[in-house]
Amino acid sequence: MDRYQHRKSTVKLTLTDAAGNVMPGRKVRLALKNHEFKFGCNIFWFSEMLKPGIAPERKEQLEKLWSSWSDVFNFGTLPFYQGTYEPREGETKEEETLRAAKFLSEHGVQLKGHPLCWHTVAAKWLMAKTVDEVFENQLSRIRREITAFKDYVSMWDVINEVVIMPVFTAEENAITPLCQKMGRVGLIKALFERAHQEDPNATLLLNDFNTSEKYKELIADCLDAGVDINVIGIQSHQHQGFWGLEKLNEVLERFEAFKKPIHFTENTFVSGDLMPSHIVDLNDWQVPEWPTTPEGEERQARDLIAMIDELFAHPQVEAFTNWDFRDGAWLGAPAGLVRLDGSHKLSYEAFKKRVKCDWHTDVTLMTDENGNVDLTGFRGEYEAVCDGKTAAFTLNKTDKALSIALA
Repeated sequence: MDRYQHRKSTVKLTLTDAAGNVMPGRKVRLALKNHEFKFGCNIFWFSEMLKPGIAPERKEQLEKLWSSWSDVFNFGTLPFYQGTYEPREGETKEEETLRAAKFLSEHGVQLKGHPLCWHTVAAKWLMAKTVDEVFENQLSRIRREITAFKDYVSMWDVINEVVIMPVFTAEENAITPLCQKMGRVGLIKALFERAHQEDPNATLLLNDFNTSEKYKELIADCLDAGVDINVIGIQSHQHQGFWGLEKLNEVLERFEAFKKPIHFTENTFVSGDLMPSHIVDLNDWQVPEWPTTPEGEERQARDLIAMIDELFAHPQVEAFTNWDFRDGAWLGAPAGLVRLDGSHKLSYEAFKKRVKCDWHTDVTLMTDENGNVDLTGFRGEYEAVCDGKTAAFTLNKTDKALSIALA
């Protein structure tokens, strides 16, 4: 049995030339160019590559990183943490982030903004405001960011890690008091309503690292209150070792009951020493150096592939985002798919093999007397090549027949 059959479709293609004449008895190559499934990674470093005046050697380094990134991923997460995106009130990184978003979108990368509201990496200047003023600021921020990026960013983590938000005490911030006053559901509802209002076509996520019954209860309460959550976001920062398939399937079973798409939004596997099991908050593990190791790289590749295989086999999972592309990006961890020098790890090559080889469609078929061929393949964006001419088309879940004109 093909455990990935639900990722595929069959379509009858009718090939025509530019004049509309059918093309019988012709060889046609049909190749998948971009998966429907979102194979993603954050891309927080990218805006630097496009920055005017960047040193040539640094630009060359980042261009090599981009070449490796874009050879695997079709889905990227851009940073919108208010504390760094708007370090001073009204002074944002809109220009450089918009430049990156435009470039990435034009190069076939679907984008998500992360996050619009969060109690960590929050703006310090919000502390001088009243709770009501903070609320108005968050609504205004949603309007500003979604309006500015609407043409390029189609997806948003609206609010992040709300299970812990009203009891969060690790750092003083203005969002925790707001959540305490409005309640988790009240705040989520208000922010989602504003986001949907600003872009009715956007895909909006609730995102959390807490995968317990508490998150399930929060989602249920939100849905009961009429919150229009499009996608359930699940994090899995596995610095202390792979969850294992038993826990992974337990988490999937917990959230599949909502019958909504599931995105695994932030996922890390370290390729060095594992973080000690007694550490509760990953941020508390501070070491001067955390190198990648050959044994760790083998483990990382094995665990990453075990997880992505299981997720790709689950019909409700629509996206997987590896949280670091290069080592040292978060907490200094060797959680990247490439090393500090940009060289590829085993995990990079294994991931690429899944996306570009094992889960790929590239076939050459012969049209019948009516110019028809039947294509069965992984869903996504395709290119047809026949007699030196090309055409693009999309293999989706609904279309059973398509006519494509080659020019």
